[in-house]
Order: sequence, then C-alpha cells, then structure tokens
Amino acid sequence: MSLSYRQPGVVLTDHHFTVPLDHADPDGETIELYAREAVASERADEELPWLLYLQGGPGFGANRFVGRQAWLDRALREYRVLLLDQRGTGRSTPLGRQTLPLRGGPAAQADHLARFRADSIVRDCEAIRPRLTGGAPWTTLGQSFGGFCTVTYLSFAPEGLATSLITGGLPSLDAHADDVYRAAYPRIERKVAAHYDRYPMDVERVRRIAEHLLDHPVELPGGYRLTVEAFQSLGLMLGMSDGSHRLHFLLEDAFVRTAAGPELSDAFQEQVRALLSYAGNPLYALVHEPVYGQDSRPTAWAAERVRAEFPQFDAAKALADDAPVLFTGETVHPWMFETDPSLRPLREAAELVAARTDWQPLYDPARLAANEVPVAAAVYHDDMYVDAGHSLETARAVRGLRTWVTDEFGHDGLRTGAPRVLDRLLALVRDEV
Repeated sequence: MSLSYRQPGVVLTDHHFTVPLDHADPDGETIELYAREAVASERADEELPWLLYLQGGPGFGANRFVGRQAWLDRALREYRVLLLDQRGTGRSTPLGRQTLPLRGGPAAQADHLARFRADSIVRDCEAIRPRLTGGAPWTTLGQSFGGFCTVTYLSFAPEGLATSLITGGLPSLDAHADDVYRAAYPRIERKVAAHYDRYPMDVERVRRIAEHLLDHPVELPGGYRLTVEAFQSLGLMLGMSDGSHRLHFLLEDAFVRTAAGPELSDAFQEQVRALLSYAGNPLYALVHEPVYGQDSRPTAWAAERVRAEFPQFDAAKALADDAPVLFTGETVHPWMFETDPSLRPLREAAELVAARTDWQPLYDPARLAANEVPVAAAVYHDDMYVDAGHSLETARAVRGLRTWVTDEFGHDGLRTGAPRVLDRLLALVRDEV
C-alpha cells in the first residue's frame, strides 16, 4: 500500500517494490526496494511523464528533499519524479556491518556484494518501471555514478528509456580501475595546488596537522583512528563547488592549547569524524572500485597500488622535503577497513571483492554505437571525480549523445547550478540549442 503526504508545493508518495536479488534467477531470493514519488501539488492529478533520478555514489540513497529544492523544482514543472534508493542504500535493503553478516561469512558476503553494481540496478529499474508507467519508457537523470548506471541502461535496456540526462557521470567504457586512478591522481594534485593558491596559509596548517598525526595518531569520537593518510583523504571535498572553502574553514581552528601542549580540538575532531566515517554509506567503500570491474582482472585495491606511482602524495616524504602535503581524493584504500569502525568487520569480505575476476561487462559498445535514445551529458572540465577525457571519449562512442562541457561548476553542478544545468540538458535532447 502506497502512502501519500504533502510538503510545500509537492505531493510525495512512498513506493515499495519486491525484486529478485539475482535477476538471472527470477524465482529465487528477493529483496525490497524503496522509492519516493514527487509531483507538483498543482499537477498531482495530471497524467505526466516519469523522470527517474539515479543518485551518485555508489552507495548513497536518493536525495531527501524538503519541498521543491534544487533541481527538483525544475523537474516538477513537467515530470512526475521517482527518487529511487538503489539496492543496498537508504531504505532499499541497506547493506553494512549490521546486515551483511546475515549472509554468512566473508565469502558469502563478497558474493552478495557482487550483485549490487550498475547491471543489477538497471534490472531493478526495468522491473519497477511497468508498475508505475504502465510500460511507457521514462526519462532518466543520472548524477555521477547515476550516469554510469545510465550508460549501462542504454547498453542493455534502451527500450525502457525515452530520454536520458547525465551530469558528471560519463564513464570510460573499457578503462580498468588502474587506468581510472592513474588519470585521477594528477587531477587531484591540480585541485590541491589550486586550493593552496587560494589559501596559501593552509600549506603550513596542513603540514602541522600531518606532522602531529605522524607522531600522535588520534582516536576520534566513535572509535575512528585518524592517521595521516586518513587526514589526507579529506581532499575528497575539493571536487565540490564549495569544497575548497569548507576545507579551509575546517583547517583554520584545528589546534587548541592544553595542559599537555597543542592538541587537535574536539570541534575539529568531531567535524573530521563526520566527514571521514562510512557509517552512513558503507556500500560506497565496499563496491567503489568494482564499479570499474568488467574483465578478468581483479581491481585489487587499484587506488592504493597506483598511489605508489605518485610519491608526492607521501606525507612523510613531503614533510622531510619541506614540501606541501598533498590531499588525496575519491579513492578507497584497504587501511580504511582498519581505521573506520563501521568497516572493520567487513575487511575480509572487502579483500575477497577486490580479488574477484568474474565481473560481467557493464557496457555494450556495439549497442551504444547504434543508440537511438536522445542523450545529453554535462561534462565538468577537470572534474576531480570523473575524468573529462574519459567522458568525452565515451560521448563520441554513443550515437547521438550531445555534451555540454563547462568549468562553471564542480562535480555537484546539478545541485549548485539548478535549474540551469537541467534546462541546458533538456534543451540539448530537444534540439533547442
């Protein structure tokens, strides 16, 4: 039974769906999915086309908007919007340290996690689409990883799509995880350099914090162990439009004087814990590298291995050389399953996932080359999270795909650039520009 309720300017309806855990075994075990329908109050009784929102991640539930925030306001002018919690996230059979042990030991957990990639998400979408649209195709809006899912959708179920819009999420069709991170570290270094150009006082602040952590690792509230490598991973913030500013404000009050000497303040520690902990989205850490797995090669902690090719990211070396300490970015490392108490119980399963070699293809280049679905993608110039070069190569491989390349926004342009980003993409797929 669906439950409807109201917020300012919008009518919301909760939907629950039962789908196969393994779509290759439709009569086998099932899981529950959750999605929230949103429609403009003044159009609630109209027959409107559907827009399916595919959230970034992996591992994040759909946005919890209040009223008609951000891009949703623009979408509600002409669509009935479905905000889907992808499998394993939000209210859709969430996965984490509390629930994964129900599957059994680490090997069983790893096998289970292999069913939570884009191919399964697309099959979920196709399972629920007829129940909502009566069989009509829908428009998809894919942000970041949601764009990866969209390209998988175009590859294996294009009949379900009327149009597709992608923001910051055109993946490489054939790059191994090693290739992704080999391209990523130079971009991350440029973002860090730009941050230090904007806030030169942060060079010494970061060096001081790194030096302190090398000698005195800190246990944060809740048990997170703040090492220097964990501190460097705060560079994830630098890919967002306001991330450099937020990082600067975080750093400026890091230390307080105590009877025992300078220490990292409780306020700093609490903010860092909230930024670094994966307690709210453990699936991100567990399947982040497998979103690139398509061949017989394991991902094998690619970000950690490739980092060794870039010694300038070694904090101890930077301190010894009197050089700026570099932050890292959107990378997942095996040590995270030691520092983060929400991930520690899942370390063995994560190791087995990293060693898998049986990943199935996520994209069909031949089908994409013959694509007939109108597609438009926003590509953010020098996007820290998704390589623009890889994105443009894919854009050329998808028949009819139109791009808007811009450096006006960070990776979160759909949020910060609303409604203009959505306006631009809709104009592109409708041949209005």
